Amino acid sequence: MTRPPASRKKRSRFLFSVFLAALLALPCTAAGAASGDALKAGFQTPPHSAKPHTWWHWVNGNISRAGITADLEAMQRAGIGGAQIFNVDVGLPAGPVPFMSDTWRVLMEHAIKEADRLGVELCIHNCAGWSSSGGPWIKPEHAMQILVWSETAARGPARFETTLPQPTARVGYYRDVAVLAFKTPSAPAVRITQIGGKAAFERQDVPPPDLSPTPPGAAIARDGIMDLTGRMDASGRLAWDVPEGEWTILRVGHTPTGKDNHPAPPEGRGLECDKLSREAMDQHWGGMMAAVLKAAGPRLGRSLNNALIDSYEVGSQNWTPKFRAEFRARRGYDPLPFLPVVTGRIVGSREISERFLWDFRRTIADLFADNYFRYFAELSRKHRMQFSVEPYGNAVFDDLQVGGLADIPMGEFWIGGGAAETVKIAAAAAHTNGRKFVGAEAFTADEQRGRWLVEPYGAKALGDRMFCEGVNRYIFHRYAHQPWQGLEPGLTMGPWGMHLERTLTWWDQSAAWLRYVARCQHLLQSGRFVADVVYFRGEDAPNSLPGRAGLRPELPAGYD
Repeated sequence: MTRPPASRKKRSRFLFSVFLAALLALPCTAAGAASGDALKAGFQTPPHSAKPHTWWHWVNGNISRAGITADLEAMQRAGIGGAQIFNVDVGLPAGPVPFMSDTWRVLMEHAIKEADRLGVELCIHNCAGWSSSGGPWIKPEHAMQILVWSETAARGPARFETTLPQPTARVGYYRDVAVLAFKTPSAPAVRITQIGGKAAFERQDVPPPDLSPTPPGAAIARDGIMDLTGRMDASGRLAWDVPEGEWTILRVGHTPTGKDNHPAPPEGRGLECDKLSREAMDQHWGGMMAAVLKAAGPRLGRSLNNALIDSYEVGSQNWTPKFRAEFRARRGYDPLPFLPVVTGRIVGSREISERFLWDFRRTIADLFADNYFRYFAELSRKHRMQFSVEPYGNAVFDDLQVGGLADIPMGEFWIGGGAAETVKIAAAAAHTNGRKFVGAEAFTADEQRGRWLVEPYGAKALGDRMFCEGVNRYIFHRYAHQPWQGLEPGLTMGPWGMHLERTLTWWDQSAAWLRYVARCQHLLQSGRFVADVVYFRGEDAPNSLPGRAGLRPELPAGYD
């Protein structure tokens, strides 16, 4: 293969020097000179918007008024422009300020006031823990829902009057969806492959459809499915005159997945809200965010100007009370007769069943986007806040669709290079939706790579590489709130993250590195990304952006 020109192949290596040289070589028109002068001035003295931000973990209720002020003043002196507040439980002894207590609310108000005084922007994660959106205010009816079913055999002709077994109920909650009956196929063992991913019980990116011929006797006739929902009473007793033959009765319902938000202090832990329901998001928003907004008062949209949903880690769901109506509106037909497909059975043919499952997943992904991420964005903007999100995780949604809804799409990268592929997801979402900022949870570290081993000289090369991947705002992982004075090295966030606290031995020398970061970010925020190639990822759900090795056709070296 012909080697790409050196100017392309080595573009990343010379990004900043070439970019700055190009600025200085702009034609000396009035507009060009003004643009170059502004960029040069911003490089010499980076604007506030170019400063890096940091996560600011309030750990197990170990919070103090003096510590909040000292932390924010230290950030401001060093050149950190913003902090994202997380309330987390990492197994440390509980402090004196329980999450959401009256004292916590007073200290939240104090943090917002102090940030306003110092010119530090604040963002708040939308619940305790770092994933995803839940708390004790979420009742089972507003929790994430999943389909469950029981099966009963019947033979006709005969009168059937029996109580159908109730499907599995979690957290004491279950509601029926439908009772369906169909003639039992003569080859009942033939099932749809990989049904867990295809029916959205778990995430499987672009599950391959099985379009092989349907074996004789394996399929349920499309016009042979009977809806018996109205024949079952509230106790689950079904009265039905069974036609001749062998029949299978499905009692299908939904129950919460049982997943809770994590890792949250006990007083902030509860069920995750239903991601497919705007009513559930209203309940969640009122549980925590309403209290934070009240604490902000007139500073809302000023010092407190951002709300965050971190990377999604609470599993998939495949039902919501309004799912049938939503499916009809979006796909144009009733999903009810096809519910046996969710159990792995074949209705009509393999091809017909796989087409339904594609529609089923696409509807779930669209509801995730519209009723969770988009609605959260609408609520944030309604209250004069931006919306930040890490748009990837272990549920059936479309990462680029979700990322495009955010004001600040975010990726993450770990010391050692882990998770760096998420940065391109955030950058692609930003570039295709006209967003200025591409954030990244930056320099996250585990127990082996953290423990005060991360310092500017060792971290710089990884950070520069992430600039070349599209990042233009670091959000350091992490700064642990220091509630005490004169205690070093102070509080940690358990084993997680680099240490970027005022208790560091090199904290007073950190301003030089942070100024370098701000200069790079100013230039990158000022430009407009120009790609060599655009890939269409298809309309499947779930969906994401693979690493370079997963792109088809393969992207030649030196091209972006």
